[in-house]
Amino acid sequence: MINLLPGERVDDLERNGYKIIQNKEKFCFGMDAVLLSGFAKVYREEQVLDLGTGTGIIPILLEAKTEGKYFKALEIQKESADMAKRSVQLNHLEEKIEIICGDIKEACVLFGKSVFDVVTSNPPYINDQHGLKNPDIPKAVARHEVLCSLEDVVSQAAMVLKPNGRFYMVHRPHRLIEIINVLTKYKLEPKRMKFVHPYIDREANMVLIEAVRGGKSMVKLEPPIVVFKEKDIYSDEIREIYGY
Repeated sequence: MINLLPGERVDDLERNGYKIIQNKEKFCFGMDAVLLSGFAKVYREEQVLDLGTGTGIIPILLEAKTEGKYFKALEIQKESADMAKRSVQLNHLEEKIEIICGDIKEACVLFGKSVFDVVTSNPPYINDQHGLKNPDIPKAVARHEVLCSLEDVVSQAAMVLKPNGRFYMVHRPHRLIEIINVLTKYKLEPKRMKFVHPYIDREANMVLIEAVRGGKSMVKLEPPIVVFKEKDIYSDEIREIYGY
């Protein structure tokens, strides 16, 4: 029996009967995390690290969708890490997923160099010098670069990845030039890119990126994802990604 703390709820992930513990007063996962879990490729026997896992949504979904061998997930906020650990227990995934409470900036110290086949991250989108910070600390940490920067995430991912290992990230299109510059600085070569549009006639508000450690310079721009085919009606691709 998993104990729920005040304000917590259990949500159905529509995958393998898996569920996740969340607290709407703190931070709940969004569509970006689900889209990243659909974009990332994890093959049989591969080991995966999720940086800044929040409540553990990405490793839980990747375990459901892929044949990865083992998933580790790093989260600096103790409350979120605790919820993630209890969600792992709730789904009886203790032998496949490990949640570690720690700092992204120390990922290489915690795990060592060239350890993982795949690294994923849904990092804070908003540069700490811009935008209004949410007064609620857990939400601010998740959305703003308060405790780690884009460069912190990318540099640590590059160090813990094996040669030719793959890094998957979801971010905002308006920072794409900065993202590519930081990736290539740390020898992570962008290979696949996919834009996400809320409607077919709206500009993209998310971008999904795959980069390979030590890869050659060549990027494939994949067909975009359109979230809604009409007001409040998800597109077929979104329904498939969510498992509806």
